[in-house]
Amino acid sequence: MSSQDDLATELARTQRLLTQLTEEVKKNSGILRRSQHRELTLLHADDLAALFRQMLFGLKESYRLDAVTVVLCDPDHDIRHLLLASGAGMGEFPGLVFIDALAGLSPQYVALRRPWLGAFTRSDHQLILPRVDGEASIAMIPLRHKGKLIGSINFCSVDTGRFTAAHAIDFFDHLGVIASFALENAVNRARLRRSGFTDVLTGWNNRRYLQVRLGEELARARRDATTLTCLMLDIDHFKRVNDTCGHAAGDEVLREIAQRIESQVRASDVAARYGGEEFVILLPNTDTASGELLAERIRAEIGSMPIDIGKQESVAVTVSIGIACAAPPQSDPDLKTTGESLIARADVALYAAKSAGRDRLAVNAQA
Repeated sequence: MSSQDDLATELARTQRLLTQLTEEVKKNSGILRRSQHRELTLLHADDLAALFRQMLFGLKESYRLDAVTVVLCDPDHDIRHLLLASGAGMGEFPGLVFIDALAGLSPQYVALRRPWLGAFTRSDHQLILPRVDGEASIAMIPLRHKGKLIGSINFCSVDTGRFTAAHAIDFFDHLGVIASFALENAVNRARLRRSGFTDVLTGWNNRRYLQVRLGEELARARRDATTLTCLMLDIDHFKRVNDTCGHAAGDEVLREIAQRIESQVRASDVAARYGGEEFVILLPNTDTASGELLAERIRAEIGSMPIDIGKQESVAVTVSIGIACAAPPQSDPDLKTTGESLIARADVALYAAKSAGRDRLAVNAQA
C-alpha cells in the first residue's frame, strides 16, 4: 500500500473519530444544559413545596428515571411543620420520606460522604425507595447541612448499567451540593415567613396566619365538596387570673393552654391564637359532630388539672368553646365573606356557651 493510501486511511479514521467526538460533545453539552437548568430550578424554588416538587418530579423527568425519593432526617419535625404551614399536604409528595434518625435505614448512610452508585438490593434499599418493577441500580446523593448528613436524594433505574461504582460521581456530587444549598435556603425562607405569622408568647400561629389559611382551607373545602369546622375557644375568667396572680402568671396560663390544645389537634388542623385569651382551630374535612367530639376532648384536657404558675402555686382554668361549620358550594364566588361569616358564627356560639354558664360547648348550626 502506498503512502498516499496510508494517508487516506488515516484521514478517514481521523474523520470518524472527529465525528464520534463531535457527537459526544453535543450529547454532553445537552446533558450539561439540562443539568444547569435543573440546578437553577432547584435554587429558584419559591418555597419548600416547590423545591420538593422539583426534586421529586423535575429530576425524574429531566433524567428519565424510574423513581426518585428524598429522605430527610427531621427529628424535631421542623421541616414537616414548615411544609404543612405552607398549605401543602404530605400526600402531594409520595416520594418524600421523613425519618427521625438515619441509623438502620440503609447501610450506606453509615459513611455517605460522597454519592454512592451501585446495584439495588431489596434488603438495603427498600426503606428509601418505592417498589419499582425491575429495579436494578440506584444512586444515593447525600444532602448535608453544616457538614452533617441529613438525608439523600435517591435515583432508581431498571437499567443495571445506569448507576455503577465505575461511573464518575462529579456530576452527582455537584447536584448534591446544589440541592443541599437549595434546601437550606428554602427552610430559612420558610422560617422567616413563618416568623411574621407567629405569636411570640405561645409560639402558635397568629391571627394573620389564620386569615391566610382560612381562605386556603375554604377553597379546598369548596373544591373537594367537604366541610370546614371552626372552634373558637376563650379562657373563662381570664381577667381574674391576671388581676389576682399577675400578668406573668397569665402568660404562663396562655402557654400551657396552647400546649394542652395542641396535644389534642391533628397535624392537618390549623390552630392559632386569635387574640388575648381567644384561640381558633380550623378542622378541615370535619363535620359538626366530629368537631364537637374534638372540642369536648380539648375542654376536658384543659380542665383536667390545675396549671402551675410558679412559686408552688397553681390555678384551675376552664374554657368555653363555640363551634360553627361551613361547606361552601362550587358556586360560592366570595370565600372572604364566607370565612368572615364562619368566624362570626363561631364567636356567637362562644358567647352562647359563656352565657349558659361557661366551661361548655355551644354550636351555631346556621350555615
